[in-house]
Amino acid sequence: MPVVLSKLLPLAYGACFLALLWQAFRVMGRGYAAIPRPGDQPSGAQGDRTGRLTIHPELLDEDGQLTRDDLLTVRFSGDNEQPALPNDPN
Repeated sequence: MPVVLSKLLPLAYGACFLALLWQAFRVMGRGYAAIPRPGDQPSGAQGDRTGRLTIHPELLDEDGQLTRDDLLTVRFSGDNEQPALPNDPN
């Protein structure tokens, strides 16, 4: 039995190696295909979003319209910044 196993082990190892090598080339090929090259036609779904307006869902009310409620904002600042008002201790 050990003789048969010692002859099958290199075959199983080689088959696993070739399967993993093939999978690695497939994944790398998809990565290289994602890089735009000169002369490629731009796809509509992944075009440039410059100048397009993005509305965050937090700003919509239950009807899907922009909310008119006052929004709470928080500003984090460093210790070296001057206060907003001259008499403000913070």
